[in-house]
Amino acid sequence: MPSEKSSNLIDSFRNAFAGLGHTLRTQRNARIHLTITTIVVCSGLWLGLTPVEWCLVFLAIGMVWMAELSNTVLESVVDLLKPEFDPLAKTAKDVKAGVVVVASLTAVLIGLLVMGPRLLLRIQDLFF
Repeated sequence: MPSEKSSNLIDSFRNAFAGLGHTLRTQRNARIHLTITTIVVCSGLWLGLTPVEWCLVFLAIGMVWMAELSNTVLESVVDLLKPEFDPLAKTAKDVKAGVVVVASLTAVLIGLLVMGPRLLLRIQDLFF
């Protein structure tokens, strides 16, 4: 059965946002990423990041979201093709989940490098 093709740009965006919505509704880790994204953006506003720092932060956030969304795609396709347990299907899912972990840890390191020093100064100002 062929997939339904988008007839125009608006439909394409509607479909893309439907995919994002599906991911947020069905994937617990995507909701965790959304919460952390919100905290990081609010923290960046509070810390007054420079435009270059925002670029680094948003690149890190985008990297994590691309990994998480592509993980959802892979899991869906594997489940479609192999509804029963298969060791190779499990390996594919596990490795892709590992990609999300690597992206997330990289984003944490970027966040600490970009925001850490300012955050420490703010915390010191609050308590000392």
